[in-house]
Amino acid sequence: MTPASSTPIELVRRFAPGTPLRTAAELVMSQGTGALVIIGSGPSVESVSTGGFMLNDATFTAQRLAELAKMDGGIVVDDVTGKIIAANVHFMPDPSIETAETGTRFRTAERLATQTGFPVLAVSEEGHLYAIVFSRMGRFALQSVTDLLGEANQRLQSIERLRHQFDDSVARLSRYEADDLVSTRDVVGVLQRAAVIRRLARALDTIAAELGDSATLISLQASDLIHGVEEIAELVNIDYQPRKPRRGSSVFKKIDMMDPDDLYDAEALAEALGLGPLDAHVQPRGARAIAGVPRLPESVADAILRKFGSYERLLNATVGDLAKVEGVGRTRAQTIRGYLNEVSDAGVKSDSSS
Repeated sequence: MTPASSTPIELVRRFAPGTPLRTAAELVMSQGTGALVIIGSGPSVESVSTGGFMLNDATFTAQRLAELAKMDGGIVVDDVTGKIIAANVHFMPDPSIETAETGTRFRTAERLATQTGFPVLAVSEEGHLYAIVFSRMGRFALQSVTDLLGEANQRLQSIERLRHQFDDSVARLSRYEADDLVSTRDVVGVLQRAAVIRRLARALDTIAAELGDSATLISLQASDLIHGVEEIAELVNIDYQPRKPRRGSSVFKKIDMMDPDDLYDAEALAEALGLGPLDAHVQPRGARAIAGVPRLPESVADAILRKFGSYERLLNATVGDLAKVEGVGRTRAQTIRGYLNEVSDAGVKSDSSS
């Protein structure tokens, strides 16, 4: 039986170019017959079906489905088992289910998806030909590869532009940390850009899923552009939260609960994350600085942060001070001290050149 629930990206992948479902939709559009196809089987589908005929589990092919779409009724397909269950079916979903669609076929499709929990493909039969997939989680229209590639490239350009802004905001934060001039506004600027990049990347993931194999290069480019963004944001959040977050918690859990429009409001974001007034002077714990030390276990990094408590004390710690922390030792302390010297020098040089 076809699974009743699919996450949006999983559902999109089932309609990527070259898949049987996508090919079937394209064939139906090319012949102009229209179609209404439930992609699932079982009691919930049977309860909204009448008439038609069973196909004794005929093997599902795009060509066969397109031929069956020439009949007046709907089609029941189980794409997991690769079978066409029934054809020429009259679907009768609950008419009280609300729908924002206008055409009869598309209103029926949305109600079927809502009532049965299975995705439903609806293809128009006249005028401007288009195909829409409905599910309980929403709807999406099947777009041409050309349109999808254009949209993907626009997203990539937006991510690239925001990545430059993100890197600039992180560099500025580092300079201000070296001079003890950080305000909550500087912290929010980093987290804000990271959150927007993350949302754009998620939208691009959906486009890439719909493109299927055609998205390989786009996925590689996106991966390069977003590399390290979430990790830096998590460390910045650890540095500036009034109380150190528990291990395993994520700043993005709170951000994901926000209204998307509030993400662009620095004050609203600061309030949602519990960071305090935007103009307040704040000091980091040193989590981002210590995270850059090569091959430093997380447990040892936590012990160092507990011992010194702030970035300023950490920068002023001697090799002897560091060596006293459990799990550090003399050799590792020298490595840590050397790395902190590099961080401090980089901040001074960056500040003098700006």
